Amino acid sequence: MTATSGDPDHSGPSPPPLRPLLRGWLHAGTFPVALTAGVVLSILAPEGRARTGVIVFSVTATLLFGTSALYHRFAWSERIHLLLKRFDHANIFLIIAGSYTPFALCLLPTDQARTLLITVWSGAAAGVVFKMVWPTAPRWLSTPIYVALGWVAVFYFPPLLHSGGPAVMSLIVAGGILYTVGAVVYGTKRPDPAPRWFGFHEVFHACTVAAFVLHSVAVSVISLTGSVVATIPG
Repeated sequence: MTATSGDPDHSGPSPPPLRPLLRGWLHAGTFPVALTAGVVLSILAPEGRARTGVIVFSVTATLLFGTSALYHRFAWSERIHLLLKRFDHANIFLIIAGSYTPFALCLLPTDQARTLLITVWSGAAAGVVFKMVWPTAPRWLSTPIYVALGWVAVFYFPPLLHSGGPAVMSLIVAGGILYTVGAVVYGTKRPDPAPRWFGFHEVFHACTVAAFVLHSVAVSVISLTGSVVATIPG
């Protein structure tokens, strides 16, 4: 039987899959908290390296959560969607480098801090360009790059532990582990506990929020207690 003009047209594109109802809400809720905490901590932190580190950390975190909330909470045109996707994924590289900054400036001797920051910010800049040029890069390629850049810190564990102490070091490592768990969830799309409400992407976002909280506590401790040793020559 041939189709007539009265038959429904099934030749158009399939509707996009429904997103979980909580998609983006975790980052939307974290955005004002990160912004407010960043402003307060930037005011309270001593001038110099501590304040600089806090500002960089806070700005990159606020960009991450704000852009992610915009990207995930609303329906956009294809052009705007792809633009926000570029910024959303690029911000992951920025928060990695931004998280390194206060710890390097406050806890490492000058030469080591300089080397670490040049390394991670160069990697982050390359990652931003990568995501701007290829926003649809496969997860199996993007995820290991995020994780590798995030764990450059392992080469600096001894001086970080010496200067920051066990409590701060535990917060740094625990936050890194949570970010890594989130990256694995993002890359594998597992677990996907409640696809209609709270799917694998929400698990990923929950890990990033928890990791950010742990790193924020560590940054607060080192910036407000005067744990700045970066003026020591390397």
